[in-house]
Amino acid sequence: MSAPAQTISSTRLRIQGEMLPDYAQILTPAAVALVSELVERFASQRDALLKQRVARQARIDGGELPDFLPETAHIREGSWTVRGIPADLQDRRVEITGPVERKMVINALNANVKVFMADFEDSLAPAWNKVIEGQINLRDAVNGTVSYQSPEGKSYSLKADPAVLICRVRGLHLPEKHVTFDGAPIPGGLFDFALYFLHNHKALLAKGSGPYFYLPKLQSHLEGRWWSEVFAWTEDRFGLPRGTIKATVLIETLPAVFEMDELLYQMKDHIVALNCGRWDYIFSYIKTLKDHGDRVLPDRQVVTMDKPFLSAYSRLLIKTCHQRGALAMGGMAAFIPAKDPLVNEQVFAKVKADKEREAHNGHDGTWVAHPGLADTAMAVFNAAIPAGARNQIGVLREQDAPITAADLLAPCEGERTEAGMRTNIRVALQYLEAWIGGNGCVPIYGLMEDAATAEISRTSIWQWIRHGKSLSNGKVVTKALFRQMLAEEQEVVKTELGDARWQAGRFAEASELMEQITCADTLIDFLTLPGYERL
Repeated sequence: MSAPAQTISSTRLRIQGEMLPDYAQILTPAAVALVSELVERFASQRDALLKQRVARQARIDGGELPDFLPETAHIREGSWTVRGIPADLQDRRVEITGPVERKMVINALNANVKVFMADFEDSLAPAWNKVIEGQINLRDAVNGTVSYQSPEGKSYSLKADPAVLICRVRGLHLPEKHVTFDGAPIPGGLFDFALYFLHNHKALLAKGSGPYFYLPKLQSHLEGRWWSEVFAWTEDRFGLPRGTIKATVLIETLPAVFEMDELLYQMKDHIVALNCGRWDYIFSYIKTLKDHGDRVLPDRQVVTMDKPFLSAYSRLLIKTCHQRGALAMGGMAAFIPAKDPLVNEQVFAKVKADKEREAHNGHDGTWVAHPGLADTAMAVFNAAIPAGARNQIGVLREQDAPITAADLLAPCEGERTEAGMRTNIRVALQYLEAWIGGNGCVPIYGLMEDAATAEISRTSIWQWIRHGKSLSNGKVVTKALFRQMLAEEQEVVKTELGDARWQAGRFAEASELMEQITCADTLIDFLTLPGYERL
């Protein structure tokens, strides 16, 4: 039974979300105090960093192109390494990702993987109940007490030796609107970090692990330094040695690829790896270069990791990480197994080829979105990593020619097709409908879609409209053409899903949101921001 929303107040910090009886286990006085202290010390710096993003983007919109920073050349040219990698993070050859829902947590930790990245970000629509119950689920997982019984009566529990747990917090841009400090919503990432750290660090350290985090969507080394300062302050506050908290940073924005050495340097006490967050990276390429008409991407389906600008990104990340003693994680296989054996055969072949490319390049591990892909990815990395070794950190790619800014910004060849545009519309529509309904991780057309892939779908069309690009059949992409296709593709989706599902869903609202963010004269940074207002 639902309890009414109530306010918990700690002087300047107010929690205004619904308070169910179990939530008091997470929103304890100690938790409220820690969140309040972190926000008081660090939120204003975060706000300043977000303003720096806006200023940098304005320069790029004005014609400047991203490049390596001349003022930090001494860091790139210096001889230094990160502090070190804990034993249970040295073998990460396959990681699975997913939202912090109870059944998902159990299945992911039990999968044939080394690490589960439990996600409060792109695969979770951050409704208040999902956020707090997610923290309960992770606490129970750390304590080994998590269990679940399905409505059909099937029981789920943890195996004896589950995967290592890493918590992905929300990006710097995302607020937590149910918690305010001096009347303003607090940073969602600080909230996620504080609750996970407070409730789990003792149990994690007692069993030889630690409080490990994934940090998404950083755009500069200064943002990395901010997180490292958060970690250092927290370690001091709880009497822990420097470097107890460890982080993996996703290189999933175009600006960040030019500052990987600097990120590792600024975070060297706490960082253990960088990750090729390929889908968000493609989205960021579109968004960052949105006003550069000579760098408009083709259909999403043909922007694959063998394209020159993405291959350069992967190889530079590996070289940079291994030179500094950090691991270099590969990207997501978004495919999900199919019921049709012939389709399944194609799925596994594509996943195998993708993972072989990553392993051959020198990545230390990779991501999968579904437990059914774990064995395929594991076999590839088992074959690539020498017997007795735990990673490929010795692969230094010293034979590579220097990777330049031009390599990382290279235009991508490929067609823009009507079929591709229509697919983008159907995917984004269905994902937005699921997201505003509270589900951030959705299987659509054989792929596990999260916010990043939906972002590519809608920003591609926005940019095609912005630059008046033509499709391969000669049609010019305009707002009018998009609106016509949106109306037509709604009918396709309705037929595919059935009238009952359509009527029960929020498709009219999702369509309105899709039109809003695709036809806006100014590109909206993240679909999750207007989406959050409807959640």
